[in-house]
Amino acid sequence: MILALLLGLCLGCGLWLVLVRLPFMRPLSFADRLAPHLRSGRTSSRMLAEPLAAQTPFGPLGRILGPALSDMVRLTARLNPGNDALARRLARAGLSTGVLDFRAQQLLWSAGLTLIGAALIGLNLVAGRFNPMLALVVLIGCAIGGYLLRDWWLGEQITRRSKRILNQFPTIAELMALAVGAGESTIGAIERVARSSKGALSEEFSMALADVRSGSTLVSALSTMADRIQLTAMTRFVDAINVASERGTPIAAVMRAQAQDVRDAAKRELMETAGKKEIGMMVPVVFGVLPLTIVFAVYPGLSLIEMSY
Repeated sequence: MILALLLGLCLGCGLWLVLVRLPFMRPLSFADRLAPHLRSGRTSSRMLAEPLAAQTPFGPLGRILGPALSDMVRLTARLNPGNDALARRLARAGLSTGVLDFRAQQLLWSAGLTLIGAALIGLNLVAGRFNPMLALVVLIGCAIGGYLLRDWWLGEQITRRSKRILNQFPTIAELMALAVGAGESTIGAIERVARSSKGALSEEFSMALADVRSGSTLVSALSTMADRIQLTAMTRFVDAINVASERGTPIAAVMRAQAQDVRDAAKRELMETAGKKEIGMMVPVVFGVLPLTIVFAVYPGLSLIEMSY
C-alpha cells in the first residue's frame, strides 16, 4: 500500500512537472527569445563554457526543478508580510493602503470566507450529512482561499489600472505636445494636463507635479512615476523626455512620437488578440457546426437510398 502511494506520488509529480514545463504554461519573454541571437559582450568561446549539467549543484535535477522552485520563491515573496514588492504592487494599483493594512484586509477576507464555509457546514449538519474530515478540509480551504483571493484581486486591480493608463496615454501625450508647442514649459504642460484631465494617468502626473513642488527635480519626479507605474511605454516616455531635455531636442515631437508608438503597440496587441480568438473560434466550428452540417448534407441522401431499397 505504501509502495503504491509512493509510486502514485512520483507519477503525479512527474506529470505536474511536464505540465508546468509546457510552452503555453511558461511562455518565453521577448528578451529570452532574443538572447540566443545576440552575441555582444561574449569575450570567450562557447566551447570553453561549463556543461549544462555543471551549472546547477544538483545537475539535471536542478535544471528540471528550477522553474518550479523559482515560482515557489516568487509566491513566498508575495506572501511575505514585510516585503517591498507588495508596496510597489499597491502603488501600481493606485491604492493608498499600507502593507499591514492590506494584510489585515487579507485576514478579513479569509475570515469572511471561513464564515461562509462554516455556514455551509452548519446547513449540512442540520440536514444530517455532516463529515468531520470534509468539514475540516472546507474550513482550511476557505481560510487559505480567502487570503489568496485578496491577493488575486489586487493583481486584477493592477491589470485594469495599467490598461486604463495605456488607453489614456496617447491622448494625454498629444495634449502635452500641444501645450509645449504653444509655448508652455514641460512643468507647465504637466500641470495643465493634470488640471484639465481625469483618470489614472492624470493622477500620476499630479503626484509627479507634487514631488516637483516639494523640491525634487523634474527628471527625478518623472523617473519615480515611471518606477511606480512599471509600464514599458511610460518608461520610454520618461527616458525620451529626459534625453530631449538634456540634448535640446524638441520635446513636442518626442511626445507625439511616443504617443504614436503606443497607438501602434495597441494595434499590434489587437491584431494578436484577434488571431488568438480566431484560433479559439475554430473549436466550436469544427466540433459543433461542421458535424451538424455534414449530418444535414448526408441524411437526405441516406433517406433516398433507403427509400430506393
